[in-house]
Amino acid sequence: MKTERIAELLRASSADAWEIIDSRIKGWEFYFIRHELDQNRAKDVEHVTIRVYKNIGEEAMGSASARIAVSETEENVKKTIDDLVYQASLVRNKPYRLNPPRDFEPMPEYSGSVEAEAEAFINAMNSVRETETEDINSFEIFTDSVERRLINSEGIDITEKYPSSKVEVVVNARKDGHEIELYRLYDLGSCDRDGLVRDVEEVLQIGKDKLIAVPTPAIGTSPVVFSTDAALEIYGYFLDNLNAAYAVRGMTSFELGKPMAEDIRGDKVTLNAVRYMEGSPSNFACDAEGSPIRDLCMIDAGVPKAWCGSRMFTQYMGLDDAFDISNWEVSGGSRSAAELRKGNFLEVVEFSDFQVDSMTGDIFGEIRLGYLHRDGNVIPVSGGSVSGSMRDNIPEMYMSKETRRYSSARVPAVTRLEKVTVSGISGEDQ
Repeated sequence: MKTERIAELLRASSADAWEIIDSRIKGWEFYFIRHELDQNRAKDVEHVTIRVYKNIGEEAMGSASARIAVSETEENVKKTIDDLVYQASLVRNKPYRLNPPRDFEPMPEYSGSVEAEAEAFINAMNSVRETETEDINSFEIFTDSVERRLINSEGIDITEKYPSSKVEVVVNARKDGHEIELYRLYDLGSCDRDGLVRDVEEVLQIGKDKLIAVPTPAIGTSPVVFSTDAALEIYGYFLDNLNAAYAVRGMTSFELGKPMAEDIRGDKVTLNAVRYMEGSPSNFACDAEGSPIRDLCMIDAGVPKAWCGSRMFTQYMGLDDAFDISNWEVSGGSRSAAELRKGNFLEVVEFSDFQVDSMTGDIFGEIRLGYLHRDGNVIPVSGGSVSGSMRDNIPEMYMSKETRRYSSARVPAVTRLEKVTVSGISGEDQ
């Protein structure tokens, strides 16, 4: 069923407001064993999601959503809409208005193709340097061209086209009869050859060093350096606390115009929403609800400046020009990566799990591979954990001048937290 007809059925229903997101995805998929093609296929799919809203008196509004198969009959679509309206009538949220049409600057038209992107990814993977003991077991490449259309009952009708790609990689490392396997998933837009090759080669080195790692000693409070995607959890703590949903629910301690911490001795965080980021899969002119996206300073030198988030919660805060962030970046700090790697510290490059609690700021991670720097020596270690609190570390955290992009975020390449507890598995301090 065509999107226009679904819109007609929604207009004729008892829904008080509605939205349609129609995503058409054309792509290629490749599956390689080592570097030999095992299979490939093309795809052309369409996903249609509708959300209906129902007013309950003047004090409440509910919503409900469902995916509609494009092959669905009109009778079944009508039934689905009626069911959603009933479900929405059972929900009690504070009312708000959906986005009206507004002027916005369209993104530059994507001129690439899934074929060209796939070829670029394959060439990149084939250029990864391997050894007899560290190599690629298998990899899968998914390159998509997505056309996303948003229509709502307020009159919005926006279509955007953008690339979306994924690369899944499994690598092996072997030594003295022992073998380990590491997995990575890269969520990308267009192909960043140098970045992808660098990342996969780093994983091969991690596998090699993991095989010679010794148990992590219990060294107590120590500086810890983060130089892989675990840093996204650290900076995600700041981004989460700028979300209007956290503010409305009383879950954030951030206040606009008030420093996040007093007496900051380290680097002060500056975080920006970024409309366009080269290679990102999230370069959108508008968010998924039709709010125009723009470059915006969210935190300026440790001081929160703006809220972001969904239409519902930003409306509850009286913000009419807010949006849900797609790309974001954290500015580099005052020192180089080499300077942040001086002295005695632990650099963790591989976690079994790493989390930063957005509400409390608590840090916890299980160490799969780290490098213990002590008196000029570097020792690969494994096991144990790190723990601490962002609230304790904000006054003295350091960020490298160099930055690194992960999917739709760019953050300092190296981040150093000074007050982290390292619990080892040896049972004693060393």
